[in-house]
Amino acid sequence: MSSQGHHKMHGGIGCNSIAALANDNNSTDSTTITEYTDEIDLGDRFSADIARLCMNERYADVEFLVEEQQLPAHRAILAARSDYFRALLYGGMSEATQRQITMEVPLEPFKVLLRYIYSGTLSLSSLDEDAIIGVLGMANQYGFQDLEMAISKYLRRYLSLNNVCMILDAARLYNLEELTQVCLMFMDRNAVDLLQHDTFKMLSKESLEEILRRDCFFAPEVQIFLAVWKWSRYNPNIDIKTVVSLVRLPLMNLEHLLQVVRPSGILDPDKILDAIDELSTSKTLPYRAALWPEENVATAKFSAHCIHGECRSSLLDGDVTSYDMEHGYTRHCITDSTDTGIVVELGTMCMINHIRMLLWDRDSRAYSYFVEVSGNQQHWERVIDYSEYHCRSWQFLYFEARPLRYIRIVGTQNTVNRVFHVVGLEAMHTTNFPKIVDGFVAPKANVATIDMSAIVTDGVSRTRNALINGDFSRYDWDSGYTCHQLGSGEIVVRLGQPYYIGSMRLLLWDCDDRTYSFYIETSTNRKNWQMVVDKRNEKARSWQNFHFTPRPIVFIRIVGTRNTANEIFHCVHLECPSQDKSFLKKIAEQEKERERAEAFEQQLTADDDIASTSRAAAALSLSVTLTAASPNSMTHWSRISTVNTNSSATNLSSGMDLHCESFDNLSTSATGSATTTPSTPTTSTLMAELSHLSPRSLSPPKQQREKEREKELGRETERERDSEKEPAAALVQLVLEDVEQPPASPSAAEN
Repeated sequence: MSSQGHHKMHGGIGCNSIAALANDNNSTDSTTITEYTDEIDLGDRFSADIARLCMNERYADVEFLVEEQQLPAHRAILAARSDYFRALLYGGMSEATQRQITMEVPLEPFKVLLRYIYSGTLSLSSLDEDAIIGVLGMANQYGFQDLEMAISKYLRRYLSLNNVCMILDAARLYNLEELTQVCLMFMDRNAVDLLQHDTFKMLSKESLEEILRRDCFFAPEVQIFLAVWKWSRYNPNIDIKTVVSLVRLPLMNLEHLLQVVRPSGILDPDKILDAIDELSTSKTLPYRAALWPEENVATAKFSAHCIHGECRSSLLDGDVTSYDMEHGYTRHCITDSTDTGIVVELGTMCMINHIRMLLWDRDSRAYSYFVEVSGNQQHWERVIDYSEYHCRSWQFLYFEARPLRYIRIVGTQNTVNRVFHVVGLEAMHTTNFPKIVDGFVAPKANVATIDMSAIVTDGVSRTRNALINGDFSRYDWDSGYTCHQLGSGEIVVRLGQPYYIGSMRLLLWDCDDRTYSFYIETSTNRKNWQMVVDKRNEKARSWQNFHFTPRPIVFIRIVGTRNTANEIFHCVHLECPSQDKSFLKKIAEQEKERERAEAFEQQLTADDDIASTSRAAAALSLSVTLTAASPNSMTHWSRISTVNTNSSATNLSSGMDLHCESFDNLSTSATGSATTTPSTPTTSTLMAELSHLSPRSLSPPKQQREKEREKELGRETERERDSEKEPAAALVQLVLEDVEQPPASPSAAEN
């Protein structure tokens, strides 16, 4: 195209002039060109044109019969939009050649689905709840996953007591896990109202059982029982034994058990007696509890308060900044008694797995303590025990989720005096739950930070905690590092609480080419130290990654032993555990390889155990065969047993000992001359069966052993030659000689 022609297309008359001409000519095109563009987007018109074909007989080549109503459709459009219809209409089924196809589905939801297929749009607000559930079921049946997810999100936003039971049944039926969990959480939050709602009795048995199993479906148990009783009367044809068994009878008082449960007649009287006994004797009852995810329930908003300790009002007031030596904390005197301490009562029974607690930290003192929880103040369960560890400032405590109402913190040590001080406490249920090993948090993130309550207790730096402040880019000759004099000092970091750690990363000062030598030790009490890193004989510089056997750690001591430039050891940054992704990936791969090796070794051990059992059984079976073949050979089997006990080079398996002992027992009743029967084993068979009795033989995997067993029958010569090296083979030879010899005289047998 010439430049002039190109100019005419882009300039020339101009877009505005073209638009004016189009208007002057009264163009019939419904789209008015208003500005220049190099792409044409008429998707809306295309969608509208396709949508007009929905249930339109024009160009239709298939017809659905739904509730005796004929709905015309187009195979190509349906197949393009759904794998289900593609298989139905173009697969090998009979429907591929039928003009009319009967569909056993509700009519109205099917029409809605057809409109969505043709238009890609669906107005849920114009449908009632039954229709929406029907469309959801069809979307699941016909594989419209995007539509299924969109409807699920819509239903989540509009849950209510009127529809939650119906939606839960549908979500469980169609395996919509997210929608199911949202429904269950809604029911947990509204348990009391739900039990009294008319829709509760319409729940399916499976959904009702799932609700009753939940510890966080929190309502008075007598109300739960009454609702289940009402549900059973509405569903008389359903076996309610499994449903009633999920009602937690020990949570009711004696009056409810005798005056409400017993007259209902739906429970065996023995069950009521068992509940009364458990109520009066059990230390742990199957409590239900309220669940408020990620929300602190140890506040006045949830009616929580401190019921034991001095200066109780300060603990739960939410102020964790304005405290000093005189006020702003709750305390108790440290004694040898474990019944003292600080006790918090929550407003109701709550599901808790995480406690955050601020210990008084205006100086470098450390505390030791333990935490116990209870549902009734009678039976306490210890969930955290740091009574032998030094802790400071914020404590991040995690334990298995459980229902509780009372929290007791008991201090066991203060490195300054005999008083235990707590500034603030939070209790909640969190889904951000770390790995726990032997009661200690095994962190993935760096816990040697100021935010995680770590401090540097020993070492010299221009700014305190420079080693753990997270800044490892701005350092020079004068600042940004922590150091100590070689031969007379050390750098010590104290973590906020004990953590289960197996790696570290250290940045040595590297503004020139100097190298360092050093070692690192860890401790939980600053008395007993364990060396985890030894670089005393190496020349190290800049970043250093370390991996060691994981262990509980509170104190980290870094001791420099050499500097090629001067007599000072300098560290810029410490991470615990290491945050080097490539290093952590390498460690993870090594751990996986180690786990695979351990699993393989365990499998081999299991195979050996199975093989040993099989060989012992085979030996016993073979002894019976030899007995039938030659009764007079018992004397020789006794001789074999003697050889086994006298030979220092022979140590047969327990199966072989049983083998010989069986023959000794049988020999007392064996009489008559030897006779040869068709069942007499051949030499190759005996060698193949008994050569495995050697204690030095290793059992290969099962399939390999089967293949080798098949090959042994065709390798007699090689098997006999190899077996001469085994003690068991020598024993077998004696057996074979006895089998091949002519029968002995009765007098010889007696001798």
